[in-house]
Amino acid sequence: MTAQNVRIRIIDSVEQLSKTRWQQLSRGAGPFLSYEFLHALENSESCTNESDWQPCHIAILQNQDDNVSAIIPGYLKTHSYGEYIFDHAWANAYVQHGLDYYPKWISAIPFTPVTGPRLLSDGQFLLTPELVNDVELALVDHAKKEFDEVLSSFHWLFPNDATSTQLTQSHETLPHYLTRYTVQFQWHNYGYRDFDDFLNALTSRKRKDIKKSRRKLSERGVRFTYHTGDEISPETLRFFTKCYKATYLKRSGHVGYLNDAFFEQLVESISDKMLIVTASENDVAVASALFFYDETGLYGRYWGALKEIDGLHFACCYFEGIEFAIAKKLPLFNPGTQGEHKILRGFEPIYCRSHHKLQHASFHSAVADFLQRETPHIANYFNQARNALPFNKEFVPTLKTTSVNLPNDDTYNQNEKNDEI
Repeated sequence: MTAQNVRIRIIDSVEQLSKTRWQQLSRGAGPFLSYEFLHALENSESCTNESDWQPCHIAILQNQDDNVSAIIPGYLKTHSYGEYIFDHAWANAYVQHGLDYYPKWISAIPFTPVTGPRLLSDGQFLLTPELVNDVELALVDHAKKEFDEVLSSFHWLFPNDATSTQLTQSHETLPHYLTRYTVQFQWHNYGYRDFDDFLNALTSRKRKDIKKSRRKLSERGVRFTYHTGDEISPETLRFFTKCYKATYLKRSGHVGYLNDAFFEQLVESISDKMLIVTASENDVAVASALFFYDETGLYGRYWGALKEIDGLHFACCYFEGIEFAIAKKLPLFNPGTQGEHKILRGFEPIYCRSHHKLQHASFHSAVADFLQRETPHIANYFNQARNALPFNKEFVPTLKTTSVNLPNDDTYNQNEKNDEI
């Protein structure tokens, strides 16, 4: 399908599209691109023009009918918080030259640095260079008409391989996207039978360290309970949000980007994709972590504690997540961004990508130069993390990390941080 036989609609709420059609197009895209998750963000006013997360989704329709063929989730931003791809230095450079970096448009999942498709379609629709150009022109026109603003740039954050490959196709006349690399840490399920089977893949020393840490918590009277689906009671959710807000307030001086209404709506709509782990000390609840999951994997997103207990964070957020992923036979566990401490707990480094196009030609070139210099440092960081993995020699050849190629430092092409958990 080419750009010549489609129409582009820009919508400021998922409610303007059919829920059924959105669900059809987002099938297999993970829990965060579901209609319910994005609708909860908007309906709870966590993502609005007032929060500077103005929904600006792209609906692509075939000319001959009103059937939506593809959707690109997107937002107009007047800041860079909650994205996890840090471009504050780029924004500062604009200011220093008397230019406006905001607003900008991003295709991303708010507050959620999880790799996934950024083009939702039935698999028959291609994100051609011509179509991307038409989308950009439509966005520029929309920003000018609706807000009397000029968009500085376009950003696609954490796209999967398919979206990234299509987005970075070369074209003779159209401007190219720049590629930026970051590193996350994920746990992969290599068919483990149980947690002890996972531990057996680690070196003897690391296996003993983890067992000792868990044993000390057990001897202190710390226990963990799982809550999914109908087991997520109002009391369970209230305790989680209490922990979430208390920990955010301690770390950041505010109670978090997401409000009670957001979490409450999710429990009403997708509780079957939610896991809350509650940690109790001698039957008194002290901490809680919220995860999301489906057949694509387990995703650790939010955590909070009312009491400092040595080793509790790792146990509640990582080890209990691994236990759950093994029991559910989930392929991976993404616990959040950054955190070298995850390496020694069996989480492997992976490359993530983002793609950027700045409308100001000189700044676009300057960012390209910056990214070409940054990429080798990212690759070096990845190698250091890979060398520190705690798996035993016999198991190392099994790891997905061992077959990962380094990114090309030509940032015109593709190749495959703010800790919440």
